[in-house]
Amino acid sequence: MKLWVDVDTGVDDAQAIMLALSHPNVDILGISCCHGNTPLHNVLENTLTVLGVCDRLDIPVYKGCERPLLARKQHASDYHGKDGLGDVPDLVRPSLELLQKKKAPQAMIQAVKKHPGEVTLVATAPLTNLAVAVQLDPSFPKKLKALFLMGGNVDSRGNTTVCGEFNFVADTEAAYIVLDRFTCPTYIAAWEFSCASSLPWSFCDQWLSQCTPKAQFMKKITAVSRNSEDYQKEITAGKGFNSCDCYAMAAALDPTLMLENEEVAVSVELEGAHTRGMMVVDYMKLLNKKHKVSLMKKFDLTKFQVMLLKSLQ
Repeated sequence: MKLWVDVDTGVDDAQAIMLALSHPNVDILGISCCHGNTPLHNVLENTLTVLGVCDRLDIPVYKGCERPLLARKQHASDYHGKDGLGDVPDLVRPSLELLQKKKAPQAMIQAVKKHPGEVTLVATAPLTNLAVAVQLDPSFPKKLKALFLMGGNVDSRGNTTVCGEFNFVADTEAAYIVLDRFTCPTYIAAWEFSCASSLPWSFCDQWLSQCTPKAQFMKKITAVSRNSEDYQKEITAGKGFNSCDCYAMAAALDPTLMLENEEVAVSVELEGAHTRGMMVVDYMKLLNKKHKVSLMKKFDLTKFQVMLLKSLQ
């Protein structure tokens, strides 16, 4: 399986990357980095750090867009630390000299052109790099095997604004372009889906207690969030462990995890003080769009837990 991964590496992206690295018969052609959870410099460092922990610095990493197409730049809260990776002081940080010279959108286009119809693209960041790629090469999406996204929301329940999920709010124009112009098979793990598919905290404890260097690394980078007031509120509210980016990655690696999907046309709202960045789900078929995406609805959580456990072994 040929995979391209587009990330804004914070803790959940790190978990998704490690999931891909642990899966058999997967060839990661490249990892493109984008602004998002944290400024791009941190994203680049974090991505190389994760690859270093997994002894996979052979995978090429590319510098992508450091700001949205049009909107004002913003980053996620400090829930995963100011650097996006838990502010752990003793992490081994590989040199940024390991980065590839080619820019991320161009590298993405070149890889897909070399393997037409074979590359699955998993995007867990704001969609700026993808939007730039399709602007540079309008035929790019048609050459993809499939696109898996973590982002958007289906019930207007935002996690960044009243109605908007972070990745779509962070670059709303890019999200609009991708959902409008990427007509390859597209699968979306939306925010509410990941919340509804969260895992027990007891599983998270089991996952992090494995006696391996990868598990020790993950325990370190998740410590700041697990010691936060927000985490305590989640425990009190009965909410479970939600590694949202991992749902998109796991589904790409093993589509049988998707037990139920809903095919529907979607778009992104560009206006409105409260609605900008909201994913528009066209249940009434009023958008007159031929292309439909597959919204994940039900997941095989037993298989998913086994995959997560293996990712830290």
